[in-house]
Amino acid sequence: MEPIKVGIIGHGFMGHEHETMLTQMDEFQVVGITDRDLAQLEDVKEGILRYPSVEELLANPEIQVVLIVANNNQHLDLVTKAAKAGKDIICEKPAAMSVAELDEMVKVVSECGVKFTIHHQRRFDPDFRTIKEIYDQRTLGDVYTIKNQLYGFNGNMHDWHVYISEGGGMLFDWGVHLIDQVLWMIDSKITSVYATVKNVINFEVDDFFNIQLRFENGVQAEIELGTYYLKDQPNWFERHWFIGGNQGSAYVDGFHPTGKIVRTTGLLQNVGGSRTMTAAGPTRSFGNPREGLIVTEELPEVTTNHRNYFENYVRAYRGEEEFLVKIPEVRRVLALMEAIRESAKTGQAVPFE
Repeated sequence: MEPIKVGIIGHGFMGHEHETMLTQMDEFQVVGITDRDLAQLEDVKEGILRYPSVEELLANPEIQVVLIVANNNQHLDLVTKAAKAGKDIICEKPAAMSVAELDEMVKVVSECGVKFTIHHQRRFDPDFRTIKEIYDQRTLGDVYTIKNQLYGFNGNMHDWHVYISEGGGMLFDWGVHLIDQVLWMIDSKITSVYATVKNVINFEVDDFFNIQLRFENGVQAEIELGTYYLKDQPNWFERHWFIGGNQGSAYVDGFHPTGKIVRTTGLLQNVGGSRTMTAAGPTRSFGNPREGLIVTEELPEVTTNHRNYFENYVRAYRGEEEFLVKIPEVRRVLALMEAIRESAKTGQAVPFE
């Protein structure tokens, strides 16, 4: 079967990542790459055309799919141009700077009859898929809390990410992924959102946020990121998941996940008018548990990676299955981000859905 022929718009870090990934897959052929900074094209792999402008790349009739990897504030313009050129589109996240922009994109791709989806490859992160497997299988019974956290030490944004006008900041960067993971996992409406968003050491853009979501099914989810959130603990500056249910808890740490499912072998019995003594005092749950009370189980094994995103894309493109990332899901994330910014501005919880 003929490979899908791709043109890449933008050859920064992620543009290079896409070039590397797609040139390793027989199902794709990268035909050409463009970047407004021509120096970025100097290391394009041999055999791939280098275009000095978006217009020249889009004029190539051989290119079927355009992969947009430009600054966030350019997405609407580039999606519009690609759609009007008759190209199917994969756009980097965040799809747009606002819900209104995404709605404009949906209108133009619909009018032009082209395929359109968003690159949310972190739905295949092993740490996320591990915690999702625990949640999906009800391993912990009724889940009441989920925490999705990412911490760093360097603090500062870089390149265009330092500018609000370019769509910079961590909410638009990692925040989109962390939010998308939680919303894709928890199949329930959100009743309210309360958020704090700060620029701790950056002048314009956010580098810390804490987002608290209440779901209709009773789950409370917390999403927190800090680029300058320091702790002298090994492997602290990575991913951290915690999930709690009425039959135990689980923690998953790191991009290459480690952790455990944790349970107790017995609970104190609640007896009205009676005092039960423990090593920590009467009926206390705090302090060191007695030996044998806390037991652990291994995490489920998952074998996902970011290549799986493009494997799904190929099958969906050929009509064999649906695209994993659906535009209404993307719109929901953007709408929630707008509610997050409103809550952070007003200091109030915001009703949602």
